[in-house]
Formats: sequence, C-alpha cells, structure tokens
Amino acid sequence: MALNSVLKRLRKLRIIPVVRASKPEIAETAIEWLTDAGFRTFEITLTIPDAFELITQYASRKDLLIGAGTVTSAEQAECCLDSGAKYLVSPCIVTELPGISHQKDVPCFLGAMTPTEVQSAVIAGADAVKIFPINLLGGASYLKALSSVFPQVHLIPTGGVKSDDISQYLEYGAMCVGLGGELVNEGLILDGQRETIIQLGKQVLQQTAAF
Repeated sequence: MALNSVLKRLRKLRIIPVVRASKPEIAETAIEWLTDAGFRTFEITLTIPDAFELITQYASRKDLLIGAGTVTSAEQAECCLDSGAKYLVSPCIVTELPGISHQKDVPCFLGAMTPTEVQSAVIAGADAVKIFPINLLGGASYLKALSSVFPQVHLIPTGGVKSDDISQYLEYGAMCVGLGGELVNEGLILDGQRETIIQLGKQVLQQTAAF
C-alpha cells in the first residue's frame, strides 16, 4: 500500500489503538478482541517482547493496517519495514526515520510536544506529527492551539487520551487519535473481559461517525 493510500485510510479510520503489553500473547488478545469490535488499524509498539514477530503476523492480514510504534532508531525502522509495517510512529524526532520509511513508500510519524518540535518534525520529513503526551500538555485545547498555527500539518494526539474526549480532538483538527491504555487494558484482558473491551471499542468507534 502506497504512502498516500495509508494516510487516506488512517484519516478515514480516525482511531489508532496503541498496543502496548507486557507479553505478546496479551497484545494478540487485544488485537483480536478490538478487531471484533470493528478496528482495522493497530500501532504495535516495540516495547512488546517479540514485537517484530507480532508485526509480521498481523501485517500479513489483508483486512488490517498495521503500524509500528515506539520506533527510536534507524535499525528498528529497518526491522519494522522488513516485518511488513505500513507506517512508523516515533515518540520523538529521529531525523533518519522519514528517509528510511520513504524509501519503501511508507509514511513516518514523528513525535513532538512544542510548536518548535512540530516544525522540526515537519522539516525532518514527517508525514504526520504525533503530539505526545497530549494529556500532560493540555489535552484538546492544546491541540486546537497547535492546529491554528499548523493547519497544514497532520496531527495525531496520543498519550492519556480518554475515550470521552475523542470527538473533541477530531473537531479541533486531529487527523486521527492514538488511544492506548483505555482500549488495551491489560487488567481486563487478563481477567478475560472480552465483552467489556468489545463494547468499549464499539462506543469509541461511534464517536467517529460524525467525522
């Protein structure tokens, strides 16, 4: 899938579940349950043990758009691309990443907090900028302020996002929203609360209907 096609699909999907777990089998369960809820893209973070194998496993599925998260080095980026990741996400500005991903026609999202960092990410070649951690920066009101001065930049607020705030983030200019712990709740997964997570996932997706 070409770079622009991935961006177009993410703009349509609106929510990126950020999968972070202590064990790969917990991550697998989260992806399976959230797929049942209707999600079709996942950011598999490299903090998960055996993350590259997980990316390979799910990237082969035609119905899913799999990205790699917490990518902080050129070497990791190469491994993610070799594993089939369709987009790369970093929590910070790693200037080498866009060039590496663009060689494979894959989009790269660099992380930023301040307006200066957003501009630096854009100059480095980021296709979108992950605003992280948005909950500690002022939430949706902070995103609105950034959007007003960077209307041309695709912004992805992530970090401590609450499901009740998703529609406001989208209204204030987010290309899409990264949602982690509330969806990928390790406690609920270990407790076998499949229906609870599926229902939460469906409620989250309903908030995107107007966008």
